[in-house]
Amino acid sequence: MIRLGLRENLGQFALLVVVNAFVGAMVGMERSILPAIAEQEFRIAARTAILSFILVFGISKALTNYGAGRWSDRFGRKRILVAGWLVAMPVPFILMWAPNWSWVLFANLLLGVSQGLTWSITVIMKIDLVGPAQRGLAMGLNEFAGYLAVAASALATGWIASTFGLRPQPFYLGVGFVFVGLALSALVIRDTTDHVLHESASADRLRPDGQLTPRDVFWRTTLRDRNLSSVSQAGLVNNLNDGMAWGLFPLVFAAAGLRLEAIGLLAAIYPATWGVGQLVTGALSDRTGRKPLIVWGMWVQAVGIAATALSATFAGFAIGGVLLGLGTAMVYPTLLAAVGDVAHPAWRASAVGVYRLWRDLGYALGALLAGLIADAFGLGAAMWAIAALTFASGIVAATRMSETRDRRR
Repeated sequence: MIRLGLRENLGQFALLVVVNAFVGAMVGMERSILPAIAEQEFRIAARTAILSFILVFGISKALTNYGAGRWSDRFGRKRILVAGWLVAMPVPFILMWAPNWSWVLFANLLLGVSQGLTWSITVIMKIDLVGPAQRGLAMGLNEFAGYLAVAASALATGWIASTFGLRPQPFYLGVGFVFVGLALSALVIRDTTDHVLHESASADRLRPDGQLTPRDVFWRTTLRDRNLSSVSQAGLVNNLNDGMAWGLFPLVFAAAGLRLEAIGLLAAIYPATWGVGQLVTGALSDRTGRKPLIVWGMWVQAVGIAATALSATFAGFAIGGVLLGLGTAMVYPTLLAAVGDVAHPAWRASAVGVYRLWRDLGYALGALLAGLIADAFGLGAAMWAIAALTFASGIVAATRMSETRDRRR
């Protein structure tokens, strides 16, 4: 018998949390050391060129996100999850032995496709399992696992790089991440399509919007629906500042004279705060609503970026990273839960895909914008510009969005 709820589906839910931890660890292995590889091994000086790997990653992940929701409706969730891990298999080997920067870019293209498939599907499957009452908690647990793994992986690869060198040793971890994630996805994860059909049958009696074309879903999520479009723009700006932090923060820390192990620790503080904070913020949004966490989260992020721009010491950078992570923890699972609140179960996976398309295009825009500003005006100017955009995004959400959580639940 199909039942919705976290407790009713705890076994599969927990397995999906573990799988998403390995998904996050894959992207975390690059987070503290790839800018250093660009500068030290490939002698790339221009900030825009260094951040090109994030640009490629963001575009490929964003476009794959858009397809993942529709493909999972057509072919089943599990098949798309397994396909994502298969795409990731060559990535650590390419990063170990890449003879030039073009190979690194190709590895990040594959990594973006893999992340778009695997992370999107773990999100969609958890939403399928828990139903409407605990959607925020479910997203908090999902993003907690993913981003705590990003932090742990960044910390581990930073330490390995400082001890053994930038390549190939740090990427040995990636080989293990791929094979364990693939094995779990192929052997123990079960599809959740039946849960969608079960929820859709109930929703169809209450809502008339169960049948939409892909074009309708795209434009409703992007522009026409005030709540969904507010969520999409906030997600885009959130990942825009994350792309800046991923690419520029290690360079800022190095310019301040910090050693590679300290840079690795700072690179881990931000996603660790982000990951752990989501254990609280996801469930909190189920009780207090989505909008306050989204608006204030964007503003706290802006303060965190500003604090980093004003700092020149490890302690100052750490405070900035904690604030940025806290703001992101407030926003990240709440945005996904808000999409689940608004979208009908029949087109929810597609709406999640559209939201994640715009959100992860933020990586590409953040890398491009931050790189161009940094090359023209310096690292500090790039950080201040991104902080201003982040604050403005909070204003948009405050003025355009209404509360999406149904208080009757």
